[in-house]
Amino acid sequence: MTALASHAQSTPATAPAAAAAPSPAKKELIQRVLKLQQGGIERLATAMTEEPALLLADRASEIIAAKVPKDRQETVAKEVQSELQKYLKDTVPLVRRSAQQLAPATIGAVLESKFNEDELREIVAMLESPAYGKYQQLSGEMQQSLQAKLVSDTRATVEPRVQALEKTLGERLKAATSAAAATPAKPAAKPAAK
Repeated sequence: MTALASHAQSTPATAPAAAAAPSPAKKELIQRVLKLQQGGIERLATAMTEEPALLLADRASEIIAAKVPKDRQETVAKEVQSELQKYLKDTVPLVRRSAQQLAPATIGAVLESKFNEDELREIVAMLESPAYGKYQQLSGEMQQSLQAKLVSDTRATVEPRVQALEKTLGERLKAATSAAAATPAKPAAKPAAK
């Protein structure tokens, strides 16, 4: 037995100071932060729910364009869109509710362990600040502005690279599928003689 293990066994377990129950004031501050962050929690849950649907929609679009007869593409695309909307209508509220229920045990636990009451008061004051609210409302506009400028600024550099990548990937996939098609199928194995 190591000295450390021996010491651990002989020393009575004491709860660390951080594990002490939070004061009622700290609990209330944590609840206020969670309430003020409710919109962000809901946006996260929505984004997590929409992400697989968007990936499936992209994949479905590719399959429709490649494999569905032209005269049926619009109909099939509408059917796919309808199914995606049904999924989102049913699933987004479910995931949002779950996120709200999990927030106190997850986000709240981090707030409780990493922030003292004074820091939590500062966070609440910042989140309740009209200037911060205005900043949050404008963040989407600011991001769109940056994105538009970034696209126009980097288009000449990025587009040729994307086209080169697309060409290279197309050639590799074509070579791989051609090689697979050219390889004759192995004959079925004969059953073993008994």
